[in-house]
Amino acid sequence: MKKVHKNSGFKLPENYLENFNDSLLDKISLQEEIKLPNKEGFTVPKDYFKTLHKNISDKLEDTPTKVIPLKSYKKYYYSAIAAAAIVLLFVGINFNKTGDYSIEDIANADIDSYIEYTDLDFSSYEIAEVVPIDNLDITDILDAGINEENIIDYLEGDLDSFNELNLDSYGY
Repeated sequence: MKKVHKNSGFKLPENYLENFNDSLLDKISLQEEIKLPNKEGFTVPKDYFKTLHKNISDKLEDTPTKVIPLKSYKKYYYSAIAAAAIVLLFVGINFNKTGDYSIEDIANADIDSYIEYTDLDFSSYEIAEVVPIDNLDITDILDAGINEENIIDYLEGDLDSFNELNLDSYGY
């Protein structure tokens, strides 16, 4: 680190600040010729401010100038109109729609495909726990009927061989 010197080299004479006012007043009284101007150096002509506006307007030419806009705002107007039209169209279309949907509004095929392609991992026992037995009747199941085409499609797609059917054994 550098060593800081406390002595800067400047000194004040003894009693300089105490005697400063006295020495300043003495120097001012010794100067005999302190001349201050008796009046200001600037003058305003008579009625200058009353006629200023008229003089300026006389000097200006009254020719109108052509104003050229820097930016064309037409594209902003068109985009604002388009945005407003889209909002009005969207509100108009959705205004008459009701948001009350029920299970009857969904097609059975959509429900079947959702259950088929969604990995729910429910066993038949878990499904049986959810389905209320009190409201079921055997006629509900039998009335649906089984189509022969559905049985043949099932057997063709899910069985590897007809031997799995065990048609010869009467063990049930």
